[in-house]
Amino acid sequence: MCRGGDEAPDDCGSREEWTLLFWTSLAVIVPVIITLWCSAQSSKRKTHMKDFFRKSKHGWRYTDLFNKPTYCCVCAQHILRGAFCDCCGVCADEQCLRRADRSLSCKEIMAPFSPDGAVEHRWVRGNVPLASYCAVCKQQCGTQPKLCDFRCVWCQTTVHDDCMDAQEDAGQCDLGEFHDLIIPPHYLYLVNKLRRRHPDEYSKLAASCGSGWTPVLVLANTRSGNNMGEALLGEFRTLLNPVQVFDLSVLTPSKALQLCTLLPPGSVRVLVCGGDGTVGWVLDAIDAMKLKGQDQFMPRVTILPLGTGNDLSNTLGWGAGYAGEIPVEQVLRNILDAEVVKMDRWKVQVASKGLYFRKPKVSWICCPGLVGGALDSQEAACPLQVLSMNNYFSVGPDALMALNFHAHREKTPSFFSSRIINKAVYFLYGTKDCLVQECKDLDKRIELDLDGERVTLPSLEGIIVCNIGYWGGGCRLWEGMGDEPCPPTRLDDGLLEVVGVFGSFHCAQIQVKLANPIRLGQAHTVRLVLKSSKMPMQVDGEPWAQGPCTITITHKTQTLMLYHSAEQTDDDDDESSASETESPTPHGSPKPQGPVSAQA
Repeated sequence: MCRGGDEAPDDCGSREEWTLLFWTSLAVIVPVIITLWCSAQSSKRKTHMKDFFRKSKHGWRYTDLFNKPTYCCVCAQHILRGAFCDCCGVCADEQCLRRADRSLSCKEIMAPFSPDGAVEHRWVRGNVPLASYCAVCKQQCGTQPKLCDFRCVWCQTTVHDDCMDAQEDAGQCDLGEFHDLIIPPHYLYLVNKLRRRHPDEYSKLAASCGSGWTPVLVLANTRSGNNMGEALLGEFRTLLNPVQVFDLSVLTPSKALQLCTLLPPGSVRVLVCGGDGTVGWVLDAIDAMKLKGQDQFMPRVTILPLGTGNDLSNTLGWGAGYAGEIPVEQVLRNILDAEVVKMDRWKVQVASKGLYFRKPKVSWICCPGLVGGALDSQEAACPLQVLSMNNYFSVGPDALMALNFHAHREKTPSFFSSRIINKAVYFLYGTKDCLVQECKDLDKRIELDLDGERVTLPSLEGIIVCNIGYWGGGCRLWEGMGDEPCPPTRLDDGLLEVVGVFGSFHCAQIQVKLANPIRLGQAHTVRLVLKSSKMPMQVDGEPWAQGPCTITITHKTQTLMLYHSAEQTDDDDDESSASETESPTPHGSPKPQGPVSAQA
């Protein structure tokens, strides 16, 4: 109510409205300004810290909230946010970060032996792993609410403060459980001192690392699938020598694999953390080693599946996808127990009759005439492309789904950061194709030859050429429902399995084992001729749109992979049959007879 007797009620009401509007605006604008200022300061601080991290010898990573009680290694105070080194485990708040960088050393990737020829422990105080136990008294470490106890960054041994004197008398560092997988600092030091770089010299130096030494290199794609790559890089750097761990967004596989040439021939194993596309990228880099005359240094490859489909990983027994359900330590134990098997790789030659419509993201070699072999995403004339195939080639509805998916992922990559979301999008595109049927009458537009013999095609919408047992994110395509006898398949038999599908709905039925594919045959050489129009195609999940062309698939080479037989998928328990003439592996692709010799 207006108190001034001389003021009109309308003036009083207007003043109150303006007052309310002023305070409302102030309540909205001030928080926005504060938020923008804080965001600008945070961005400025992160940029400054990023530059600092790049120049540091530590592998610093900043976090806004530690996931366990953490204490600064400099001031010993409890901290909620700050930086930690994912190589040695040192933690520090922002105020102590520079002091920690100067005074606390990180893991040395290259160092000489101690005077007595033993490897010394490298201790870091505080922030020991949860549920760790003292090597001396066997009691739990890290139980006190303060910076306490020690951990060796190499062997991961933990010791109480009070037990430290007894531990120093107990012996030297043996690099712990994974000593057979770690490249010791002294080995690289000795290699660096060699005057004659020769494989025989590397084998002599390896004697100091033990008889069963098989070092592993970790190559991770931080952009694959559910974006776990960055966290995994840190965990592997903690357990191994940081020089063994590579981020493929920073360093290409061909450069990372040059470390193999400094290690004993035939001893190296490579763990690829990523999807099928990442695995193909690494395998192409290994093939390039042959061209450089580095055959003897070629490593054995294993997979930690981070992608969406992960069919090759499933076939080799490493599972359909990794989401942290087992610790990294168990992954390394599985690598130690794995068997070496051979796997066929294939060459896909695409001879275009007109225009090549879209560049696939798999490895390809353009014919001479294009500067640098470059193609943009628009139409470009190129009569011949050569691609490498590990898993499968297809033309039809599954390639169309992959093409639509990749087109949208390129526009909004942040949306496709979850394996579940990716599969849901695939499902939506498959449902759409069931209604539209963009690939119908494929049999009238394409010709198929298997080992030079023409195959009469039924009314199909898609043709799939498989090298491995799994397809489409976990489906045993060649086997189908399992109610019909079919020729056995192997990873190293030099044969491709060719099937046809009636459409997207038929693909879905096959995936849930309600239908069988149309088995068109097995062959050493597959030839397809697309006579007219444009069709979606894919190699190992990487799609493109292709005009009239001739596609020839021939054997390229064999590569050495690691096979893990200890785990089975959910639908494997009741399906093995002892009456089979050739027993399949737990994942549907019969493996070669016995493991390949380590000297192969």
